[in-house]
Amino acid sequence: MVTFPDVEKAEWLNKMLQQAWPFIGHFVEKLLLETIAPTIRASSIHLQTLSFTKVNLGDKALKVVGVKAHTEHDRRQVMLDLYLSYAGDAEINVEIKKYFCKAGVKGIQLQGKLRVILEPLIGDVPLVGAITMFFIRRPKLDINWTGLTNLLDIPGLNAMSDTMIMDAIASQLVLPNRLTIPLVADLQVAQLRSPLPRGVVRIHLLEAEDLTAKDTVIKGLIDGKSDPYAVLRVGTQIFTSRHVDSNLNPQWREMYEVIVHEVPGQELEVEVFDKDPDQDDFLGRVKVDLAIVKQARVVDDWFNLRDVPSGSVHLRLEWLSLLSSADRLTEVIQRNQNLTSKTTDPPSAAILAVYLDQAQDLPMRKGNKDPSPMVQISIQDTTKESKTCYGCSHPVWEDAFTFFIQDPRKQDIDIQVKDDDRALSLGSLSIPLARLLTSPELTMDQWFQLDSSTSAGRIYIKIVLRVLWLSDDATPTTPSTRPLAPGSGPGHGGITAELNPMGPGGLAKPPPSRPQHTTPDPEFATEGVLRIHLLEAQNLIAKDNFMGGMVKGKSDPYVKIRVAGMTFRSHTIKENLNPVWNELYEVILTQLPGQEIQFDLFDKDIDQDDFLGRFKVNLRDIISAQFINTWYTLNDVKSGRVHLLLEWLPRVSDLLKLEQILQYQSQQLFQNKVVLSAAVLFVYVERAHGLALKKSGKEPKVGAEVILKNVSHKTKVCERSTSPRWDEAFHFLIRDPREETLTVKLSHSWGQALGSTTLALREVMAEPNLVLDRWLALDGALPESQILLRATLKILDTQLATLCRRAPGDLDSMGEVVIPRWDPSHLDLRHRAGFAMGSDGSTSSSQVKLSLGYGTEENRLFITVHACRALTACSKDGADSYVTFMLLPDKKGTTKRRTATKKRDLNPEFNERFDFELSLEESSQKKLDLSVKNSVSFMSRERELLGKLQLDLDQIDLKSGVTQWYDLLPESS
Repeated sequence: MVTFPDVEKAEWLNKMLQQAWPFIGHFVEKLLLETIAPTIRASSIHLQTLSFTKVNLGDKALKVVGVKAHTEHDRRQVMLDLYLSYAGDAEINVEIKKYFCKAGVKGIQLQGKLRVILEPLIGDVPLVGAITMFFIRRPKLDINWTGLTNLLDIPGLNAMSDTMIMDAIASQLVLPNRLTIPLVADLQVAQLRSPLPRGVVRIHLLEAEDLTAKDTVIKGLIDGKSDPYAVLRVGTQIFTSRHVDSNLNPQWREMYEVIVHEVPGQELEVEVFDKDPDQDDFLGRVKVDLAIVKQARVVDDWFNLRDVPSGSVHLRLEWLSLLSSADRLTEVIQRNQNLTSKTTDPPSAAILAVYLDQAQDLPMRKGNKDPSPMVQISIQDTTKESKTCYGCSHPVWEDAFTFFIQDPRKQDIDIQVKDDDRALSLGSLSIPLARLLTSPELTMDQWFQLDSSTSAGRIYIKIVLRVLWLSDDATPTTPSTRPLAPGSGPGHGGITAELNPMGPGGLAKPPPSRPQHTTPDPEFATEGVLRIHLLEAQNLIAKDNFMGGMVKGKSDPYVKIRVAGMTFRSHTIKENLNPVWNELYEVILTQLPGQEIQFDLFDKDIDQDDFLGRFKVNLRDIISAQFINTWYTLNDVKSGRVHLLLEWLPRVSDLLKLEQILQYQSQQLFQNKVVLSAAVLFVYVERAHGLALKKSGKEPKVGAEVILKNVSHKTKVCERSTSPRWDEAFHFLIRDPREETLTVKLSHSWGQALGSTTLALREVMAEPNLVLDRWLALDGALPESQILLRATLKILDTQLATLCRRAPGDLDSMGEVVIPRWDPSHLDLRHRAGFAMGSDGSTSSSQVKLSLGYGTEENRLFITVHACRALTACSKDGADSYVTFMLLPDKKGTTKRRTATKKRDLNPEFNERFDFELSLEESSQKKLDLSVKNSVSFMSRERELLGKLQLDLDQIDLKSGVTQWYDLLPESS
């Protein structure tokens, strides 16, 4: 886990949350039953019989993995950022008796950054007037629904989908939506829930250049162009540009305005796509921190598109401050008339915030029934609606709305109070915005008499106008054309708003032609190494009995070790209740909260192995202690214990320790023939430059293979480019860095060689801090062909190397990747945004990505086929690939399944899940027999089988589940 110096841990808070979790559950249950359920029943005739039949938040509490306090802003408030992680076992069931419908939720996962604002600070208990909470960006949310299809069959809900529901829930958690909890009386809750924005950013989407060509003709033989358009996002504000036909250097010249609620925090994200009749292709993205725009006032720059081989986009971003005086309004309107834009709406001169509080004495409906009032607020062509207050003639809304205003001297605000059917009017009001221009602070905060209502019908509204002002030292002009030396694509490096020095007139200085150093993700090289030394066991249970149990025998014990989706297995010791294994295992781990190492002991038998006990060790305890030498008692059995040495190895850059480590390494002998590792090597492959064209004259699709001894990792294959960019990271365990060499090979789709380079680790050892970061020349390529990478070497220190007092069976330094039953492709643990870590296979063969697990709640085995990569082409069009598998033994073929066919794709994505109603015991006895095939006609001479895989499910921790890449064996195997 990446740690930042200004983010602090909050274990004390997590302990409080865990202690209070049952009481929080009681509160949520009361809230759902007494408040939310009646509101839902009143909202629709179809939901009048809705009730919550079970509300249980479970035992797993929300965790706060980090806290950051902002002290540089308003002294009248306390602002905190909480980094949240929740993988809960909540269970909430709902029933709608009218439709005999039962549905619910079993398990919720949520990750994100929650901003908490304590304001206003007051001089009396409780010192804080209210707590306001919101997510600046949409959190990652995953809900495990039960009976959702039944729920979506109900009238009024049948137009929705589970994705739409998830999007709606997530969006309600994100700015501008805020949850405000008042702690004292007489607070203006609406203004706390929707305070005035920090400012407005005017975005000029000008142009792009060197975009990737996605529209090819004649089955890819001839490169075409793209039909690009852009999608711009700030929080929940989303805009889409027009698309430009057949152009890799499009000109948009479009302008958008976005409200900025929080800085620091909010970002502008621009994604570029190629417009297609079926599915639009991705052309790259860029993110800009709006705090930088606020500081610079004007940012006019070219930004490199990420996650693609080439392309950049030209943006002009202007920060508009909010003025509470109308003195400069005329000047602002005059300036705006000089701004050109392709959009139909002129630039805005002001924003208007409307705080809708309450109404009184509204007219009754027919039959003297209470109305269910809602409010429509309109300015020119824009109308916004409040929530509905059901069955009430004195509604309290406490809603807020924001509008862009072109000219407040000429526009009116129209307010309509209506019953929830939108047909019956309960009152209306029209206010010329010119009245605000003469009001103090451009604000009106009062009761207004309603027209077409009862004689006493009135509404309380606060209206605030703010003039949008671009500071004098950054006067806006017509958006500029491209700088003289714009730089483009991956050849000139990632331009970030943080790094661009501002030149005269607000224009950024042209970037250099190529970066000289890599820019890896902050999480690069943060993994640690865990060493597990399995020594011995004592007093195990005898499972092998004779003569019907009259004669006690012994057991043939072995151990399964499960950590982070990987499984290691010791050798079996025959007829021994006090076995000595002396085996060592090493694993590279990312420090994620809640990780555990599970040890299971079994007695090896001819038919089914007998259980001898289990125990778990928390990774956090090992990291905290650094070194543990202890006996662990076996659980779920009458007797038995296991002796382990566990060490979380310090990673240092001190070469003076290497000789001592190697000397200790040479003295250690283990039963599983492991040689301890002395170091770990982290490799970040960023980009290449100046590669050769294919023989056909087309640009290559380049992949890089990173090799060290018998371990190999592959990057993704980039789209056609002579300057590909990967941004991927890998790591290797190193026995002796003085003798080992890293090799990087580049090729076109793993075929035609495009060059290679070798790097002796001695060169890395000669660099400051053991970090080599530079361009390397490629052999077997053009003279200008180079690759940019970073190699970081960390020496693996150990307490045992300095103590040196134990026998050769003791734990230390680190074993390499030749451990039996240890597939080096499992070393990488997860895929990170921006670069791959962990989802890469380690051999040069084709691979398939699978998820396997067992749902104890549903009593089902599930297998998800995610994707394949580096499949072998069967023709010039590649292959029409699909995956088929069955669970052996299966004489009748009832477990046989297959995915859809992906046409002309050697890296197909399936993402199809298959469930099997099997017990956990039955599932563990199965063998997965999987084949990847090419869909061919009866008369075709193309080969059908692309690769196969057989996997014993007893080697996998099905309860925890695992997701990883597996090597496919060729047909000849």
